[in-house]
Amino acid sequence: MAGQVKHKQIFSSIRPDWRLAKLLLNLRTRNTDVLLGAVAKVLGDEGIELISSTAFLEPLLAKEGVLTSRAPSEEEQRNIEYGLTVATGLAGFDIGQTVVIAAQACVAVEAMEGTDATIERAGELMKTLQETDRGHDASTLERRLTVVKLPKPKQDMRFDVPVIGLRTLETMIRAGANCLAIEAERTLLFDRDAIIRLAGEAEIAIVAIPRRY
Repeated sequence: MAGQVKHKQIFSSIRPDWRLAKLLLNLRTRNTDVLLGAVAKVLGDEGIELISSTAFLEPLLAKEGVLTSRAPSEEEQRNIEYGLTVATGLAGFDIGQTVVIAAQACVAVEAMEGTDATIERAGELMKTLQETDRGHDASTLERRLTVVKLPKPKQDMRFDVPVIGLRTLETMIRAGANCLAIEAERTLLFDRDAIIRLAGEAEIAIVAIPRRY
């Protein structure tokens, strides 16, 4: 399987055929793993075996370490450590993959809206705070945003593997996010050279942490 699956489409006006309707009605929950796992089972019943979605994309998997010329600052590293805790819990419940952190506080978490919309929401919140604070003393806390995106603890590599592309970086720039942490070996980097170049121009630090599970 390849390409984005928009989870929110289950609430759209699509008209399922009898097989999809039966599948949806029989699911106890309708999170990503359960939905795609059920689709995989239906395909398996027809003799179609799904393989890892990265089978032909292994060169695009992030390698461990700092990927940009700038490494995370001490403040960003603290955000990453806290973000890893939050993102791991979020991913464990199969709710979303992304959290946005500032000053070791969680600003936004991903649900059905997707990574880019989550980052945009965090950026809008910070802009609102800045507008509110105009004419007042500056906050003592750092407001620079750090984005952490992780796979699930038991990630099924057949589908929903985390992906970072140019649009993610462009969204981070608009939102005022300065650091991105992903997991090595289980995150795909599309247009890697362009991503690293854009990150350098925007002074964004990108780090691939060691695989956690």
